[in-house]
Amino acid sequence: MNWIGDAVLTIPSIRAVRKAFPLARISLLIKPRVSEIFENNPDIDEIIPYDESYQGLAGKMKLAKTLRRKDFDAAILFQNAFDAAFIAWLAGIPERTGYGRDYRGFLLTRAAPLSRDTTSQHQAYYYLNLLRAIGIESKEIRPYIYLTDEERLWARDFINSTFNIQHSTFKIGINPGATYGSAKRWPPEKFAELISRIISEIDGKVIIFGSEAETGIADEIIGKIRNPKSEIRNKILNTAGKTTLRQLAALTAECDAFVTNDSGPMHIASALFVPVAAIFGSTDKTATGPFGEGHKIITKHLSCSPCMKRECPEGHLRCMTEITAGDVFAALRDILPRKKAVFLDRDGTIIEDKHYLNSFDNLVIYPDSGECMEKLKNAGFKLIGVTNQSGIARGIVDEKFVIELNALLQKELGIDDFFYCPHHPDEHCNCRKPEPVMPLAARLKHGINLKASYVIGDKELDVQLARKIGSTGVLLSSSIPEETCASYVAKDLTDAVQWILEREKRD
Repeated sequence: MNWIGDAVLTIPSIRAVRKAFPLARISLLIKPRVSEIFENNPDIDEIIPYDESYQGLAGKMKLAKTLRRKDFDAAILFQNAFDAAFIAWLAGIPERTGYGRDYRGFLLTRAAPLSRDTTSQHQAYYYLNLLRAIGIESKEIRPYIYLTDEERLWARDFINSTFNIQHSTFKIGINPGATYGSAKRWPPEKFAELISRIISEIDGKVIIFGSEAETGIADEIIGKIRNPKSEIRNKILNTAGKTTLRQLAALTAECDAFVTNDSGPMHIASALFVPVAAIFGSTDKTATGPFGEGHKIITKHLSCSPCMKRECPEGHLRCMTEITAGDVFAALRDILPRKKAVFLDRDGTIIEDKHYLNSFDNLVIYPDSGECMEKLKNAGFKLIGVTNQSGIARGIVDEKFVIELNALLQKELGIDDFFYCPHHPDEHCNCRKPEPVMPLAARLKHGINLKASYVIGDKELDVQLARKIGSTGVLLSSSIPEETCASYVAKDLTDAVQWILEREKRD
């Protein structure tokens, strides 16, 4: 892939390949400028940089020789270019699957059909549909970027060293650039007006993102903001041209919302489950909009858009200039996560841990669970269950039973929603605790402010989850462990809830 957004949108397809071939060695041939997207991805064994040394016919011959030595069984060509198929053919890879575009069909062993339905869907489905040509189907379609704990903590510390962050402080990411062309970029003066409103009306802190080539846009925006210079220094962090792609992703993950043009960083934000307000003009929101729920797209429905041009062919760029700062600010306010929540482990926290509970006959709800849930609800908390259920993948627990049990607990205890991971640990999925996808999905669905929220659980992975998402972790344990990242170790659920309520009063 050549572009950040395209790279992000292939992630579900790579996941699908891994699930179809769990024991295979999977290598990714990728341009270095976007390869950081795939670092730490458990579905990839090797990243092969497609760098400048492979340019020209001699370079392609050199690369083909390198690939031939690796003795690949198959090549899946997400990239549409002729070169991709030519290199795979030169390397003697016996199975070569791709769309028959760019006059390369004769180089493929399986040319996937390209229908109008395929091109009218979101681009993430474009790559998944390609896999159907080799019999791979997938229901997991959310892109996800794997960040390490070190990257998350670095970003948190970096932001906190600049801003005085409170639980009620919104951190808003602003991405004013777009590589494709000026027709995708909202004017700098409108971004400046938006930032002024973020600072003055919601007391937000602003982080401006961009590549080295976009530093001029960021500087122009800051120059147009009418606030006093001291206020700008205190409430705006300009990172344009100062971060690696991984650092940009880690800083984006710390944002409460992200305002952006149609761009690579927009797809990074949505792949990190950050609420996105996306500004669309010349491009197609259906094909390349932020993926998933909880986002807002701001666009003007003009007869000339989407034209898919780099520059406005009409010479007026009304698709962008008619979008006002008020339009974008209203969309931003709609997606801001304002509610506080308590995320609750299930087994061993609100019910007895029966080790793969698979029958209502063995269900024991802790006596204090009902009263504790009522106290938290009365204090204004959303109650969200987050539970690992690997028994489903192991064939021990019926998934239908898990759904019915979670529904029962919602009804009996007043829990607002339940999220569960059905995967085996060996799948290295992105939803199994302590990976943060379950609470991140809850943020998008319920508008939850993670920094003002808590995680209660009886295992260290529960409080590790809290650290990943920036929430406060409470560990249930009869003794104090030698090492824990919990903010508090409670003897039982009643003790945990009492500590939370007292902490809320102090804050």
